[in-house]
Amino acid sequence: RLLAYYQCKVYNVTKFLEDHPGGGEVLLSATGKDATDDFEHVGHSTSARAMLDEYYVGDIGSSTIATKVEYIPPKQPYYNQDKTIEFIVKLLQFLVPLIILGVAFGVRFYTKQSA
Repeated sequence: RLLAYYQCKVYNVTKFLEDHPGGGEVLLSATGKDATDDFEHVGHSTSARAMLDEYYVGDIGSSTIATKVEYIPPKQPYYNQDKTIEFIVKLLQFLVPLIILGVAFGVRFYTKQSA
């Protein structure tokens, strides 16, 4: 059930999800929260406001509406790139071709002198 709050009133807009002119995503983004600002900023017509009665479920007390909570991301462990396997693989991908090239030049140099 998609419930949205508008002026401390609860509306079940599940049935209107597919018919909403702005798309269902608009309704989904306003569910489970106070959608008063979202509804007012769009500038709905009087017929849209009249449709609210059809989806009205009941009232909600202003004390039960969740206040906005600031999101604090969890602390991440320190990431030291120098100690990861990926770093070692990248280092080997760079060094192995250089070592092969060095050995090839060394072989070429020593075989040329002995001939």
